[in-house]
Amino acid sequence: MKQQKPKGTQDILPGQSEKWQYVEAIARETFARYNYSEIRTPLFEHYEVFSRAVGDTSDIVTKEMYDFYDKGERHITLRPEGTAGVVRAYVENKLFAPEVQKPVKVFYMGSMFRYERPQAGRLREFHQLGVEAFGSANPATDVETMAMAYQFFQGLGLKDVRLTLNSLGNAESRARYRQALIDYLTPLKDQLSKDSQRRLAENPLRVLDSKEAEDKEAVAEAPSILDFLDEDSQSHFDAVRGMLESLEIPYVIDTNMVRGLDYYNHTIFEFITKANGSDLTICAGGRYDGLVEEFDGPATPGFGFGLGQERLLMILEAQGIELPVETGLDLYVAVLGDEVNLAALSLVQAVRHQGFKAERDVLGRKLKAQFKSADAFGAKVLITLGASEVETGQVTLKNNVSRAELTASLEEVKTNFASLLEQLA
Repeated sequence: MKQQKPKGTQDILPGQSEKWQYVEAIARETFARYNYSEIRTPLFEHYEVFSRAVGDTSDIVTKEMYDFYDKGERHITLRPEGTAGVVRAYVENKLFAPEVQKPVKVFYMGSMFRYERPQAGRLREFHQLGVEAFGSANPATDVETMAMAYQFFQGLGLKDVRLTLNSLGNAESRARYRQALIDYLTPLKDQLSKDSQRRLAENPLRVLDSKEAEDKEAVAEAPSILDFLDEDSQSHFDAVRGMLESLEIPYVIDTNMVRGLDYYNHTIFEFITKANGSDLTICAGGRYDGLVEEFDGPATPGFGFGLGQERLLMILEAQGIELPVETGLDLYVAVLGDEVNLAALSLVQAVRHQGFKAERDVLGRKLKAQFKSADAFGAKVLITLGASEVETGQVTLKNNVSRAELTASLEEVKTNFASLLEQLA
């Protein structure tokens, strides 16, 4: 029987992994400018971390989580999203302590797991980039976090990126709106999809987010949450909008956007772009001012976002964006005979220690095959090393594109390859 990867997972092979590394490098560089530091949390947590944070009635908890009992009969879950584990770490490690500078701004990247139907850009093991900022209720934190995501997308060259915005208000506003939505949807219950009929009883705001045609039709005339914001909630939302406009970040308001997780309040947002003729969400997040308290920490405002790397890379490819990934070699050494094996090793190691990318033949092949490898690796410079070169201490460096040549001593290659490379350029 063939051994195959589990359904909904993928192997990220050489040639692809460099693109992942590039995206992650741009993320690290962008987040660092905003004073975010990396946090790494466990791949699995206690079940309650997610049932408590994400919500018992959410699709993630009821349908999608990979959970099991370990050998100590502990109820364990592979993490389905990043925020809950980061909040647990924030509380457990007492990052709320007065001596810790606020806001605490962290980012993460890594595997997440959800049991759902695999499709393009959505797998059962997927990779997420995310950020969380703890300790600031200032609407400027909402805006700078959205601006950071926007800058990240610009850094990657993404086209037609649009910000969609909404407010869920505070707990009081949301409770009033929830009741108004139940009153509106209850007479339409029979028209709703089976999932939305269940959500109507458990989490009616999620009906607004449904992609089913019958649900979209039912909520077309639904009341807007913006009509239920109290003075504080309206003031926060107005400030966010004003700051976005001052930074010249365009946005549209979508009152049907609610986000899939129960812990959000006030500002929520999505960045959307086009790929293959369709609108796709590339990043989503918002404010969650009550979540730290859910983990028995002190009242702490929070704001963050998450994005799927698979989907982001799929969109980059669909938009025809070539990532400037460096894959070529600086030097390839073609080796003639076993007697120069050690000399070849010594040569490439010396070049590597100078900070260059070097490779040599280790398979004892004919020169023609070795030259083909040099071409396949995109080597800038080619050296053929045989017994005569070792004996005389002289080698010929060949520009593998222009075919220009240069003779130098082995010692010079081992100590000053940069100068030789420049002369051959």
